[in-house]
Amino acid sequence: MIAAEIQNRIRQMNPWMTYPDQAGAYISRLLPPVYVDRAVEKTAVSDRRANLIVGCRQSGKSTMIWHRIGGFAPNVLFLNMEDPLLRSGLASPVELAELVREDYAFVEALFIDEIQHMEEAGLFVKGLIDSRLGIPVWISGSSSYDLRSKTRESLAGRAVRRRLLPFSAGELLDHARPSNPVEKRHIHESIVSMQLVFGSYPAVYLAEDRAERIMLLSDLAEALILRDASDLFKIKRVDAFRKLLSLLAGQIGNLVNLSELASICNVDVGTVSSYIEILEESHIVKKALPFAEGKRREITGTPKVYFIDNGIRNQLLNAFSTQTEIRPDKGQLFENWAFGEITKGLGIQDSLKFWRSKSGAEVDFVIEHGGKIFPLEVKFASLKNPEISRSMRSFIDAYRPEEFVLLNMALEETVEVGRTRLLFTTPVGLQAWLNRILQ
Repeated sequence: MIAAEIQNRIRQMNPWMTYPDQAGAYISRLLPPVYVDRAVEKTAVSDRRANLIVGCRQSGKSTMIWHRIGGFAPNVLFLNMEDPLLRSGLASPVELAELVREDYAFVEALFIDEIQHMEEAGLFVKGLIDSRLGIPVWISGSSSYDLRSKTRESLAGRAVRRRLLPFSAGELLDHARPSNPVEKRHIHESIVSMQLVFGSYPAVYLAEDRAERIMLLSDLAEALILRDASDLFKIKRVDAFRKLLSLLAGQIGNLVNLSELASICNVDVGTVSSYIEILEESHIVKKALPFAEGKRREITGTPKVYFIDNGIRNQLLNAFSTQTEIRPDKGQLFENWAFGEITKGLGIQDSLKFWRSKSGAEVDFVIEHGGKIFPLEVKFASLKNPEISRSMRSFIDAYRPEEFVLLNMALEETVEVGRTRLLFTTPVGLQAWLNRILQ
């Protein structure tokens, strides 16, 4: 039996049920004035598995779900598990299933928001799906960490997991709907310029001016450091966590020396490693492992760490100059941006690594997709002629990929190197290339 106060809280969260004639108005208030369609919306919806949307804080997860299920209003049941009363009163998935069947049999969709606040989120989702409600169940979470770490139960077969990150350049370009190739290039260049400095968290990107964007990024970073770190993940050394973030922000593209980071942060290596894992599970940073034919080297090799979003990275360093051409970190900005854009397009089975040979040859990124490899080098330079570096030639000789991309700011040209097509392309061309190879 669900207590009366729980029932009242549910009604408060779902006013469209009490006033169905006003459902459209209620739902519209949950959507921003400007909505950018997300690529993940193209995937099919299941009513036999949970539609699990995970991603970093404020990446638009709840907004996207409301955009998908708003048409079911007023027959949508919404539960926000950030509410302590609901967490305690609906801790059992069996009780929730009974509540839906007995009191809300008319609902056509169930949306559970902020699932990461529940003690046993994974078990809860498993039990709810096993109850077979027969309606789409949408679940959002700021992190997959709790879903994976607090239970050994697998969600395999019970959840379709989708990741939602800040806007990609492709999503923003599609939203702009350019009418011709000239306008398309101009808009894309403007998008990239914004992403390089301020990133593309929805609220930040759609803000009206520079001051508002910086304020929003500051709030985001503090929420990550203070709220998620100390409250959600129970980190005791928040000062060390904060310092680690700043250190990682300053060494984009470099090999990560855990011992050095631990010494500077005054913690042990295990603590630094666990902090990076939390950051990765929270979709703030992502490790790139070394690419090699021998899997042992990939596992034991030293990784690199990139930020998913340039805006958070720049906020940690208080580096918001929009004159990117003269910034001393322009190479890091461009490399981190490329990493983020590639990551947003990768599937669950894909990987993004880097290559470094014993002789010192390096290639920034190696995409593994569909049993093929796609190397990519990033240079913040306006190349005029197709130049092939020694490192690029070494990789081509060693692995003979079908294509090798050199991302730069100006040159668009294709040359043949043996059986490898060497594509020199700009950011707008990178988007088209990713769409082609990741289909």
